[in-house]
Amino acid sequence: MSTMNGMVGKSVKRVEDKRFVTGKGKYTDDIILPLQTYAYFVRSPYAHARIVNVDTGAAIDMPGVLAIYTGKDVEAINGVPCGWQVNFKNGDTMKEPKHPLLVADKVRHVGDAVAMVVAQTREQAKDAAQMVMVDYEELPVVVNAAEAVKPGAPQVHADVPNNICYDWELGNSKAEVDQAMLEAAHITSLEFVNQRMIANAIEPRSYNAFYDEANEKYTLYTSTQDPHLIRLLMSAFVLGIPEHKVRVIGPDVGGGFGSKGDHYAEEALLTWASQKVGRPIKWTAERSESFVSDAQGRDHVTKAEMGFDKEGKILALRVKTYANQGAYLGTFGPAVPTYLYGTLMQGLYTTPKINVDVTGVFTNTTVVDAYRGAGRPEATYLLERLIDLAALEMGMDPADIRFKNFVPPFDGTNQPGYQTQVALLYDSGNYEGVLRKGLSMLGYDDFRKKQQEATRNGKLLGVGFSTYIEACGLAPSAVAGALGARAGLYEMGQVRVQPTGKVTIYTGTHAHGQGHETTFAQVVADRLGIPMADIEIVHGDSDSMAFGMGTYGSRSLAVGGSAIVKSIDKVIEKGKKIAAHKLEANAGDMEFANGKFTVKGTDKSISFGDVALTAYVPHVYPADLEPGLDFTSFYDPTNFTYPFGCHIAVVEVDKETGKVELKRFIAVDDVGNIINPMIVEGQIHGGVAQGIGQALFEGAEFDSNGQLTNASYMDYCMPRADDLPMFETTNQVTPCPHNPLGAKGAGEAGTIGATPAVVNAVIDALWSGGHKVKDIRMPLTSERVWRAMQASVN
Repeated sequence: MSTMNGMVGKSVKRVEDKRFVTGKGKYTDDIILPLQTYAYFVRSPYAHARIVNVDTGAAIDMPGVLAIYTGKDVEAINGVPCGWQVNFKNGDTMKEPKHPLLVADKVRHVGDAVAMVVAQTREQAKDAAQMVMVDYEELPVVVNAAEAVKPGAPQVHADVPNNICYDWELGNSKAEVDQAMLEAAHITSLEFVNQRMIANAIEPRSYNAFYDEANEKYTLYTSTQDPHLIRLLMSAFVLGIPEHKVRVIGPDVGGGFGSKGDHYAEEALLTWASQKVGRPIKWTAERSESFVSDAQGRDHVTKAEMGFDKEGKILALRVKTYANQGAYLGTFGPAVPTYLYGTLMQGLYTTPKINVDVTGVFTNTTVVDAYRGAGRPEATYLLERLIDLAALEMGMDPADIRFKNFVPPFDGTNQPGYQTQVALLYDSGNYEGVLRKGLSMLGYDDFRKKQQEATRNGKLLGVGFSTYIEACGLAPSAVAGALGARAGLYEMGQVRVQPTGKVTIYTGTHAHGQGHETTFAQVVADRLGIPMADIEIVHGDSDSMAFGMGTYGSRSLAVGGSAIVKSIDKVIEKGKKIAAHKLEANAGDMEFANGKFTVKGTDKSISFGDVALTAYVPHVYPADLEPGLDFTSFYDPTNFTYPFGCHIAVVEVDKETGKVELKRFIAVDDVGNIINPMIVEGQIHGGVAQGIGQALFEGAEFDSNGQLTNASYMDYCMPRADDLPMFETTNQVTPCPHNPLGAKGAGEAGTIGATPAVVNAVIDALWSGGHKVKDIRMPLTSERVWRAMQASVN
């Protein structure tokens, strides 16, 4: 990508980190409003139970209590809406049972909210909540998606037969795939669980709402990834309040990972109740609440089969997945295991026949929605586990089998993108390149020699590959709408040039750790030729900017940044007209570079700052031009962007205990043009850590009663620094051909590539020692690995 001021491609230190590392960040829980009150929720201890009675008599008389609301008080209010509709194969409408703000009749998962207590202090609210007496009649429970669809399984919702929310299919017909499988010389089959994940951001969910009686206006401070979307859903679809009477502010947010992209009942409840109480109401989740009330991720039960010819070429892929949606639908819940999962089943390979079949299922568990990667890690795990396992079964090298099946390189400019069997059109890619670079960094030939030597010495050494692709930035609004999205997927960017030449950028994306205040400023500084110190980035306030769609799906730079670039181009175009008038030249003869407007072929020029001042003090100004230098643009992408890469893990497995030690991790990622290499590397590191977490440490475990048995940090294990090696990272650059920055997205790459690489490495290590284990359920704890070895035949 050509640059004008040399700021793009530099590892500029994050400007926002000064306030974060010095403790000056301002999060929702830091906000204390006049006459502040606090909420606490009474939550169900049962996964499935009928509510017989709710007695608030003793609680309402507790000190400091201002109000108590139960399900009966909010029964007439609409439930929490779902933002994506995925219909049945036969065209029937998706089942969408009401997700009540507070439950009045029947709780459907542990943590379902039954009552909300509002008091003058948080401690008073908590004490009173413990005095709310709820009589429950327990009901049978189902937690596994594959079991929930069987005849006789407990019914989560009376009006959802067999607990099936939707069934969905994509790709070639089953008959075509079945025929291709019949012609296969080898079929690799795998039945596995992609376990449920819990996001665990550093900052728990937190909300603070108040009602201004004088202006009849509501304000909600919320730890969210998308303030405008929350305002739209809450005002139009839940509370029925005109949008201009609702202001939503997302201040600093301490991590999101998808779980803060949902609209939650607590946001609407606090906003609604603040008008009733006449005072601000704040709620911040306790960590134990987060475990049972935040949207969780993954949770697939899958059977997949991949057919090959005798040379190792893939002939067909057949997939059947039961996707757990939890007790209710999340904001994006139905889209994750369908359009963000099934559409990635091509992977990097030329597979000619693909059929993927997904059944969305309700269970007595917490809502399932996006978790970093959102569908793409699940698809990549399936593909990369299958192809590595096929190589082991067929006696082929796992790198060679990939080279046999890669889509050939293409740049998407001189030729169209690559059309997959599952709807998507890839933009550009050189998939061989990332694997070759990864093999070189690993020293692959030497590794295989070391592996053989290790086996002779009684050690189990293994290497695992994952060559992944993801779709991010999300689709054009028209395409998304056709696929069931109930919102547009564009982004806005406003560039406001001040009279002094300083610039304020308003963006509809939202930062919760990504470094927007740095990377966006770099783009602007580069394009306008001004210092980064002269640029301010503003986001997160629905009253300060036009409607924006927030941050998720690695869309911020590719979509939000492109909207900003569109506005910058408009500023420059108008600036040329002002400069031409000042320099007595034609606008068509003006050039702009390095912060100056210059008449072509001359030394006559005027600075960007002088043009900015002239725009607001238009004494010498074109007669047909409005004053001011302020533009807003909306960018609706023409396609997804498709980052890809190669991740390689090296592990050693202890034969006596099954303990897995991660020795090396190599990541070669192609995320298109890179604005700030240091920030991209940080994003890759964070994603890889989460991906390793899924492979080796993390996973929500529900018992047969629907109780989350590891609902605290004493039991839910996440990776620590000493569990991880130094990551070896590099990149390849294949620009995106359809956005002005050539950027693709980097925020989720690590979670997509890392998990199968680690699991493949463990399986490879076991096979090297004669343990022909096909699969071990994640996370690969020492016990699970040890048991798999004991069950295998040496």
